[in-house]
Amino acid sequence: MSLLREPLLLLARSERVKKLVSTLPVSSGIVHGYVPGESNEEAVDATATLVEDGLTVTLDFLGEDTLDAAQADATVEAYLNLLGQLSARGLARKAEVSVKLSAIGQALPSIGHKTALENARTICRAARNAGTTVTLDMEDHTTTDATLAILAELRQDFPETGAVLQAYLHRTEEDCRALAHQGSRVRLCKGAYNEPESVAFQDKLDVDKSYVRCLKVLLRGSGYPMIATHDPRMVAIASSIAADAGRDKGTYEFQMLYGIRPEEQKRLAASGETVRVYLPYGQEWYGYLMRRLAERPQNLSFFVKSLVSKK
Repeated sequence: MSLLREPLLLLARSERVKKLVSTLPVSSGIVHGYVPGESNEEAVDATATLVEDGLTVTLDFLGEDTLDAAQADATVEAYLNLLGQLSARGLARKAEVSVKLSAIGQALPSIGHKTALENARTICRAARNAGTTVTLDMEDHTTTDATLAILAELRQDFPETGAVLQAYLHRTEEDCRALAHQGSRVRLCKGAYNEPESVAFQDKLDVDKSYVRCLKVLLRGSGYPMIATHDPRMVAIASSIAADAGRDKGTYEFQMLYGIRPEEQKRLAASGETVRVYLPYGQEWYGYLMRRLAERPQNLSFFVKSLVSKK
């Protein structure tokens, strides 16, 4: 699968391939199944549909690794507009936003931390005014400490700001212990980046074991765990741990990607579980999708399987 990395990265930069993917009937239908559109309006419409189905939502305006201050500012404005639309349509109580710090200036030379923090504060303030919250997405391991540092600063004024931790990193169980406190919202995912063996588990079984250990820490803690998984076995394990810990439904939530196992999302919600759909959108959808596949080509089989079964 590693042989696919360079070709996928080349395709990520191809406007010609993007045009083909987005216009051919079969492939455009597939893309629309995972990314509902490029505009705020399309994303808000998709959010309304999900909310009608009993689901909650977190929206990610796509873009990352920004090295242009103007582009970072444009991303902030997009989030402010999005939050305004969610509020205007009465959706803010059911929909929050997810923000990648690299999309709002974290990678800018010399001023990255300051810029990302100020921009994140602006988005958090707008989210609170709209009646919702922000979760800071986690990126590759080189940014983990910097992201957690900004999270700590944001939580001084916006304690509701959510964190994301990735179970395949060796450090994550300890990070879970540090964040499993009252009022702390923590999304636990397995991780999608291609990380070195020195910092991350490489074997799927080891990643799964780490995920379960982290689940135990979070669900037995006093924070609000957000369990990001499509794995039926992990959903069952999480439910069992929650029950053993005396957790009531609604004191934690499950999260799944837009377009992945939508019937299972509805089933869990109908059973009384809180289910949040991670909804990525924006003009950067093509590069986002191809980079995710390039960073961890095993994800390709995951997407192919999801095309065969939407359950």
